[in-house]
Amino acid sequence: MAITRRQTLQAGASLAALAGLGHGSAALAQTKLPSTMIWSTYDVGSTGYVEASAIADAFVKKYGSRVRLQPSGTAIGRVKPLLDKRVTFAWLANELFFASEGIYEYCTPELGPQDLRTLAGRPSALGIVVTAASGIKSAKDLKGKRFAYARANSSVNIKSEPILAFGGLTWKDVELVEVPSYAATMKALVEGRADAAGVAPTAAALRELEASQYGIGWVPMPPDNKEGWERARKAVPFIEPLQESVGAGLSADKPVWMIGYRYPMITVRADSSADQAYAMLKAVHETFDLYKDAAPIMPRWDLKVAGKPPMDAAMHEGAIRYLRELKIWTDEHQAWQDGMVKRHAALKGAWKDFIGSAEAKAADAEHLRQLWDQRRAQAIQSL
Repeated sequence: MAITRRQTLQAGASLAALAGLGHGSAALAQTKLPSTMIWSTYDVGSTGYVEASAIADAFVKKYGSRVRLQPSGTAIGRVKPLLDKRVTFAWLANELFFASEGIYEYCTPELGPQDLRTLAGRPSALGIVVTAASGIKSAKDLKGKRFAYARANSSVNIKSEPILAFGGLTWKDVELVEVPSYAATMKALVEGRADAAGVAPTAAALRELEASQYGIGWVPMPPDNKEGWERARKAVPFIEPLQESVGAGLSADKPVWMIGYRYPMITVRADSSADQAYAMLKAVHETFDLYKDAAPIMPRWDLKVAGKPPMDAAMHEGAIRYLRELKIWTDEHQAWQDGMVKRHAALKGAWKDFIGSAEAKAADAEHLRQLWDQRRAQAIQSL
């Protein structure tokens, strides 16, 4: 039987991988990293998937620790495997906040506020990408335009709301083009089925849009528009102005003001091993030189940047231990941590009282969310 060139290359890659595993086994023995891990991430084509892939590859090279990525285009699809202990780490965006607070998909009798913790999260931007052909130049120009929308991806949707609000708009002012996943929102623009979508500018799939016949553009949110930012923050309180120069259609000469937040955040269950959390963060730090050039955004994984709060949930004790050793963790960071832990505990307690009440038991899904929003606000106000 003839051996094809492709089979020869695959065999060579396999031998190289095995050699790497042998070389890294001694290094792995010095850590408390599992020899195999599963990480849940955003779906293929997203920046979160690309970043997790680069760091996973660095782990293989240095330690021989094998990582399988489990991509999902929905928030529940990334969080639930972590809750069920089917993945070791989850690379999350604001679905971490939703899960910790028990809102949106997590406001159900089976879920509610979850005990999750972060290890690190790089500063990130999110904007509304548009086709150049659409003629959209500002947030107010989105009115009446076709907006690609993945209903199950609350993490992106909630950050799109303040950009619409920046232009004095709501979801009712755009024509929703519903698609099944985050990656599919970008595909809709490439195929000419939509004019706009909320995305992270470093998503690899955006390069296809940039090269397409429709072209690429971004909705700007200049910080000197005080009224616009007041409307944006009223819609979502955890955002801030961030001038982004890394990503499709962006450069140092052509940056765009967007909303700033943390994405992706390496996330674990609160009850996970402190030693394992410590080992994971240490590995992220020790392999930095192996992955920092994998993509333009990767230098932001320097723990001097990515190891500092605020995050969407409190940080894990194992991560804090390592950050203290690096002299990155400060008293100010600890004060933030103490406040977040107190908030998590208050919400867990409020949920336990709430979900067992006759009112909650009689409520349908939508009414349950409304009731919890009120109870949650009271719990936070009491802190």
